Amino acid sequence: MHLRNIAIIAHVDHGKTTLVDALLKQSGAFRENQAVADRALDSNDLERERGITILAKCASVEWQGTRINIVDTPGHADFGGEVERILGMVDGVVLLVDAAEGPMPQTKFVTSKALALGLRPIVVLNKADRPDADPDRALNECFDLFADLGADEDQLDFPALYASGRAGWADADPDGPRRDLSALFDLILHHVPAPAQAAHGDGPFRMLATILGADPFIGRTLTGRIESGAVKTGETLRALSRDGALIETFRVTRIFGFRGLARQPVETALAGDIVSLAGMSGATVADSLVAPAVTAPLPARPIDPPTITVTFGINDSPLAGRDGAKLQSRVIRERLMREAEANVAIRVTDAPGGEAFEVAGRGELQMGVLIENMRREGFELSISRPRVVLRQENGQTLEPVEDITIDVDDAYSGVVIEKLTGARKGELTGMRQAGGGKTRITALVPSRGLIGYHGEFLTDTRGTGVLNRIFHGWVPHKGAIPRRRAGVLISTENGAAVGYALWNLEERGRLFIGAQEPVYEGMIIGEHSRENDLEVNPLKGRKLTNVRAAGKDDAVVLTPPVRLRLEEAIAYIDDDELVEVTPRALRLRKRHLDPHERKRMARGGQSVTV
Repeated sequence: MHLRNIAIIAHVDHGKTTLVDALLKQSGAFRENQAVADRALDSNDLERERGITILAKCASVEWQGTRINIVDTPGHADFGGEVERILGMVDGVVLLVDAAEGPMPQTKFVTSKALALGLRPIVVLNKADRPDADPDRALNECFDLFADLGADEDQLDFPALYASGRAGWADADPDGPRRDLSALFDLILHHVPAPAQAAHGDGPFRMLATILGADPFIGRTLTGRIESGAVKTGETLRALSRDGALIETFRVTRIFGFRGLARQPVETALAGDIVSLAGMSGATVADSLVAPAVTAPLPARPIDPPTITVTFGINDSPLAGRDGAKLQSRVIRERLMREAEANVAIRVTDAPGGEAFEVAGRGELQMGVLIENMRREGFELSISRPRVVLRQENGQTLEPVEDITIDVDDAYSGVVIEKLTGARKGELTGMRQAGGGKTRITALVPSRGLIGYHGEFLTDTRGTGVLNRIFHGWVPHKGAIPRRRAGVLISTENGAAVGYALWNLEERGRLFIGAQEPVYEGMIIGEHSRENDLEVNPLKGRKLTNVRAAGKDDAVVLTPPVRLRLEEAIAYIDDDELVEVTPRALRLRKRHLDPHERKRMARGGQSVTV
């Protein structure tokens, strides 16, 4: 059977997974009466809850005697490491662009990677049936983007389709019949070349591992495209690292091909196909799986470096162990090392002291997803505030800067520009009317200035603004950026919070906890209305006397507490604070719970580097 290998790439929320759903349905991958969930490839719980793709996944469809292997890739910049790996095992890409929004920051990122590999994209102007769609403008912006990224003549001569993934149609003309996706299927067959590896069937077996998986019954699996040769179940292969060192020799216990959404066992796999192999124990992503006669590894492409780092430590609060069972540093380290194996965009190092670990990654969302997965697995953790990764070159300190694109109502553009270009040290690079009473703002802002800004941005824009960001490059350090200005309310007691005490504390600031919630000494229970920290007693009850007074028995009515989400909590804390993460709770706390220790550190002028 003929083969085509393609990746679906786009900015977040431009409709990749929905389009893949329609391709699977119209190709006959599902039975006519089969119940299939929307966004079928988003099988991870967090993906369904957040409505984003986090992990790259493979599927395949058959069309006119050709099997098309499709890889659905993440659209968020924090998971760009997944995209970079995937593009190395496909021969073409379908670039989805929202017909209303046009190219966005992540569009630029994934397109630059595809063009650098020599891939010739197919541009699909998705959501062309939206009332505010302007597909002609979006198409012109795509051409300009390709030109800016240094596309060659063949890449600039890209085919384009107008489509609606949700409605299940694609046409070469915006006023076409809008019946089905046959135009997209046919264009893939004619525009995307067959894998060149298919001509190397007689050579020795070689495959670059691209995706790491795990199965409770067959163990570790590695997915990739076969570069040459063939493999059969039971054959012996070698695993080589990127520098050519032998990792292990193993026997292939299972071979899986992709048929629709499912992985099906096959006996033999040929060059050019995308398959999963089982049987190895130590090989991982970016390693080469080769025949015994092969001594040189396949080249593994470099991955863009991480830009932020977060400290993962053990939970040593008085409430430790109440919710989770995985508290030891050894268990936490093993879990983080497994994550680093599967995700090349994450780096894990031991922090001084051995009880904490430095985890470097692409962004706050990526860190938030990792922490959320671990808490659901039963871990309890102490998490520090994110810090940017700095570089030293020629005696100069460099810091990462991000290219951000903001769509905001015209009325709020002034406050957004002021916040970005003022204390956050950003540089405005563009501003234009986006239609519908909206303004599009582009700017280069240091990554440090964006930590914790998203919540403030939503407040400033009354929840109507949309902010997208992508790593741009490294620039000389821009100096100090102000942190959170408000202080916090710190508990001085251990026990359960009393409603009467919280009622009296509401005038001091907004609270993060409600009545009867457990608290401990050094725990942060709210935000102070002033700049200094304030130690308070949330257990102080009403004094009992035998004297009755007017209003004495008034009911205590508390304002609902502010509940910070995980990413908000991590961005909110200061350098001397931590987020306590358990399977059932998120708590903010001071790094040093004892007030005397905190005062001693403050008097000594010791800055906490976390």
